[in-house]
Amino acid sequence: MSRAFQYRPKFVDIRVRPPKPGEEEAKADVNALKPGERPCDHPDCRLAGATKAPKSRQLMDEHYWFCTAHAAEYNRSWDFFAGMNETQIREHQARSATGDRPTWSFEASRRSREAAAARAGAERAFNDPLGLFAAARRRAEAAEVERRIGKIERNALADLDLDATAQAATIRERYIELVKRCHPDSNGGDRSAESKLQRVIKAYQVLKKAKLA
Repeated sequence: MSRAFQYRPKFVDIRVRPPKPGEEEAKADVNALKPGERPCDHPDCRLAGATKAPKSRQLMDEHYWFCTAHAAEYNRSWDFFAGMNETQIREHQARSATGDRPTWSFEASRRSREAAAARAGAERAFNDPLGLFAAARRRAEAAEVERRIGKIERNALADLDLDATAQAATIRERYIELVKRCHPDSNGGDRSAESKLQRVIKAYQVLKKAKLA
């Protein structure tokens, strides 16, 4: 190409919109905010605030806007339970478990239709000609007695020739019967059963103390 030829463009700037004053300088600043961005709420920070953080426990709907670094710093130093004692913290955690909404018991009130039906059913006498329900009730009572008495009470019942299912009336009747049978004044002066008599009296005292007789 001849040195005498030089390319001279017809237009110096072919952009549709010419640059605004200061726009070229803003492009040179990598930290400059883009259109629509808000500045970080941390003092002297020139970055964009893209991360929001609640202002306080009482103002959870109001937020600060921080850049990523200052949001992390704010989260490390922020204590949600600040100013609350142990009791208040537990109450708040209990309310939060249900989303801070009240809860109600599923139990029917005493005046409800369900409660009235349950009471009527409990009071209604069932016709049980075969004694099936009575037998089940006796087994339940016997199991309850088995759980309630200990080894001492079992031995006392054994001295009266009774098992663990014996009721109070039966225990008293057996005690009176054995005393009459073993006492010398009632058996014609026979003292061979005196040791048995002492065990019977002691066993009855044990059962009476345990409120079984």
